[in-house]
Amino acid sequence: MNPDLSQLHPYPFEKLARLFSDLTPPADLKPIALSIGEPKHPSPEFVMRTINQQARHLATYPSTKGIPELRQAIAAWLQRRFRLTELDAETQILPVNGTREALFSFTQAVINRNARPLVVMPNPFYQIYEGAAFLAGAEPWYLPCTADNRFIPDFDAVPADIWEQTQLLFICSPGNPTGAVIPRETLVRLLELSDQYGFVIASDECYSEIYFDETQPPVGLLQVCAEQGRHDYRNCVVFHSLSKRSNVPGLRSGFIAGDASLLKPYLLYRTYHGSAMPVQHQWASIMAWLDEGHVIQNRSLYRQKFKAFRDILDPVLPLQMPDAGFYFWAETPTDDEAFARLLYGQAHVTVLPGRYLGRTIDGFNPGENRVRMALVASQTDCIAAAERIKALL
Repeated sequence: MNPDLSQLHPYPFEKLARLFSDLTPPADLKPIALSIGEPKHPSPEFVMRTINQQARHLATYPSTKGIPELRQAIAAWLQRRFRLTELDAETQILPVNGTREALFSFTQAVINRNARPLVVMPNPFYQIYEGAAFLAGAEPWYLPCTADNRFIPDFDAVPADIWEQTQLLFICSPGNPTGAVIPRETLVRLLELSDQYGFVIASDECYSEIYFDETQPPVGLLQVCAEQGRHDYRNCVVFHSLSKRSNVPGLRSGFIAGDASLLKPYLLYRTYHGSAMPVQHQWASIMAWLDEGHVIQNRSLYRQKFKAFRDILDPVLPLQMPDAGFYFWAETPTDDEAFARLLYGQAHVTVLPGRYLGRTIDGFNPGENRVRMALVASQTDCIAAAERIKALL
C-alpha cells in the first residue's frame, strides 16, 4: 500500500464516535446533530424535477469536461456574482463532483513531489487539505487562526524560506469552521506573494453564498484578480459547490475555475481519474446555477436560525457571529471534548470538538476549547438544541 496512507489522521467523525462510545444519551430526547455540515433545508423541487426529466441520460457516458451548457451557466453565474468581465467557459471552468473530490484531486495534479514541496493551509481546517497534501507527497505547513488574528492567517509571518518551498496555498473563505471572510486587501497581498514565489492559490469558497447582509456578499479570489486586471487568473483557482448554496449535497455538483494553464493538465488528470458528473446531474446543476431566488430564501432561513439560537444562549454561552457560513465557532466553558460529551450524554445534542479540526503545533492547537455548531437542522430543532444547552449550562 501507499506508505503515505499511514500519515492520515482519523476523520473527525471517527474521533467523535470514539468519544461517545461509552455514553447513552437520554432516550426521551430527540437526537439533534449540530456536528456535521450537511444542509437539511429542502432541496429545490425544480432540481429534482430536472433530474427526472433527464433520466434518459442514465444510458449516456458523461464527458469529464462536462456539457457546454453547464460550463456556460457556471460562467454566467461567476460573472454576475463576482463581477468578472472576462471568463472563458471553454478553458477556465471545469465541473467537479463536489469540492471535496476536486480539492483532493487538484492537489495530486498540481504538486511536483520531486521538489520537497510544502502545502500551506489554515489551522483549524477542512481535513481534505491535509490528506491531499500527504498523499501528493507534500508536507503541510499550518497557519494558526485564532481570535487574536480574527481567524485570518497572518500570511506575512510566514518565513521566506517556507514560501520558497511552497507549491500550493489553501485558503478557505468563508472559513470552515470559523466563518471568517478573508478581506480584499489580504487577497491582494496573497497575489503579490504568489507572483514573488510562484505558488498556486486554491481558494475554497463553498460557503460563499451563505451570508447575513444581502448588500455585502463575501469577496472572492477571482473577483480580486479581475479588479487587479489579472483576467488570466494566473496561479489562482477557486472551488464552488451547490451543496450548501442550493441544499443538494447528494447531487455532488460543483466546479473549479481560474487559470487555464492549470486547468488544462488537471482535465487530463481527471480524464484518467474517471471523475465525470452524470449528465442528468449536469442539467439539474444548470437550473440551480441560473436561479437565485431559492438561494436568497436559503440565506433568510439561516439568518432566522442564527438570531434565535444566539438570543437563547447569550445569557449562558455568549456567541460571536461569524462573517458568513452556517457554523458557530463557540468558545467552551470547559475542555472541548468534555463539553461535547456533556451535551451528548445529557442533552442528546451533538457538536464537534474544535481540536478535531486542528493540529497541535509547538504544543498549541487553535481548535482546543471551542466547538463547531452547524445550524443546518430545522429552526425547530435548532431552537430545541439551544434551549437544552441553556438549561444544561
